[in-house]
Amino acid sequence: MTENMEIFELAQALGEALKKRGWRATAAESCTGGGIADAMTSVPGASEWFEGALVSYANRIKRDMLFVSEDDLETFGAVSEPVVRQMASGVLAMMNANVATAVSGIAGPEGGTEEKPVGTVWIAWAHSEGQEPVTIEARCYHFDGDRAAIRRQSVIAALRGMLELVRAHPE
Repeated sequence: MTENMEIFELAQALGEALKKRGWRATAAESCTGGGIADAMTSVPGASEWFEGALVSYANRIKRDMLFVSEDDLETFGAVSEPVVRQMASGVLAMMNANVATAVSGIAGPEGGTEEKPVGTVWIAWAHSEGQEPVTIEARCYHFDGDRAAIRRQSVIAALRGMLELVRAHPE
């Protein structure tokens, strides 16, 4: 199966799972540059379960629109667990959705360091039901390949995580 077909099938399965629960999804994207939103909107009927997404490539957007802490951006960098957790929480609140994903990474070919090499990607998933507190999970990935491959792998991992999170809650 090609990665593009896998992306479409994951987005389609996510949409079906969200519809069964009456939930809506959103995303805060950095290195994926709208790839998650593109995947979701490629599914017919996505308007029933996809609220929208924010491409927060610049740290200023992360800070000003998603309420990511300036201190955390300076201390940990944009590609870090604290930042993706705050991105996920921020977009979830902004879009008034039930489930969100946030992605920040180094897709290359430049920008990597010894501590955070090219292919380092942090992804978070957040969930909220009405006034229920937000639960957030985050994970660091180390993807291989060129810029396009790293971005595709990031989209796949983000969609898989969202699907797992939604399926973990009863219909």
